[in-house]
Amino acid sequence: MTAPRLIRDNQETLAVLKDIVFRNPTTSSHLDNIHRDLHRIIGSELRVAYIDASSPGNEIPDRDGGVGTARKIGMDAALGLIAAGDATGGGVVCCLDADTLVEKNYLSAVRTHFEATGNPAAVVSYAHQRPVDPGLQAAICCYEIFLRSYVIGLSYAGSPYAFHAIGSTIVCTAEGYAGVRGMNRRIAAEDFYFLDKLAKIGKIFTITDTTVFPSPRISERVPFGTGQRILRFMTGGTDEYRLYDPRIFAILRDWFIKIDADPDRDCEAILAEARHIHVSLEEYLRMSHFTADWQFIRENCHAPLQLRRQFHVWFDGLKTLRLIHHLSRCAFPLVPMFDGLSELIDMIGSTSLPLTRPDNIPEIDEQYHILATLRSAFPRS
Repeated sequence: MTAPRLIRDNQETLAVLKDIVFRNPTTSSHLDNIHRDLHRIIGSELRVAYIDASSPGNEIPDRDGGVGTARKIGMDAALGLIAAGDATGGGVVCCLDADTLVEKNYLSAVRTHFEATGNPAAVVSYAHQRPVDPGLQAAICCYEIFLRSYVIGLSYAGSPYAFHAIGSTIVCTAEGYAGVRGMNRRIAAEDFYFLDKLAKIGKIFTITDTTVFPSPRISERVPFGTGQRILRFMTGGTDEYRLYDPRIFAILRDWFIKIDADPDRDCEAILAEARHIHVSLEEYLRMSHFTADWQFIRENCHAPLQLRRQFHVWFDGLKTLRLIHHLSRCAFPLVPMFDGLSELIDMIGSTSLPLTRPDNIPEIDEQYHILATLRSAFPRS
């Protein structure tokens, strides 16, 4: 059941949106902290609409009460507007959260990207807002370093799924959205699964000409993701200063190189090669029904280029993550964050990130310096 406090907050938000739509800020006039912003929006040319999914009779059922459902409602409505010819801007759907900030060129940069590439989807560069509270600063900095190191590792491995999966950075064309049958209704990780599907119909680029700034808020409403990770850090239940062992990404890289070199081979030959790379890789492939699936794929794909593509459709972002978890459990446990980050940077041979390995967890300002360097040196992470 939704907490009464959240319902009241929703009703207050709906009142504010109603005032904007009808350009009459009377209901929310008592909200002095946003009074000036309301008048600026009302006096601009911005067109605003809202969907009431909270008032009595309009509530989202508890079984569908996830963030995926909320995104789906809005994105489906946007698709309807585009199909009806009521929207401008090339038929692009953008995802943001209510507390996400953007740069002034956000819309123009997104539009320019899609006009230039014609790709079905992209993610926008991001940088989490730096909160005032020192504890929250440490939590979000730690989490963003973790996220970026994962994408850097996937990029080194040559994975086509080397992009961040943060809901407020997603942008896609109407055709791309319809092509994957829209957003899912998941209670969490809706962004990951949505982008995973989009990556199978076209390359996911990162738009680096603008930046979005997600909120580092704490949340108890989802089982994982940013809000839950921040909550976990703040409650001290787990040592969060950990990364995946960089050797895992080296294994993944070797695996992709072998497949790319000669994909048209029988399953046992490929599994033997996987075992030569690492026994846990072969073990994971057998658990994932590689033998049966690859035999079917080979029977229906005859050109090497098509085989390579279908391999990465099969070995998607989810299977990649599951392999990484399997290797972490069986052979390569998580490593201290700043040791692992130094090893990862050394492994990829980057000279753009001079990172010294600290003896202990650095002070928060030094952590933010490391994060700023990662943002600059690896903008697509």
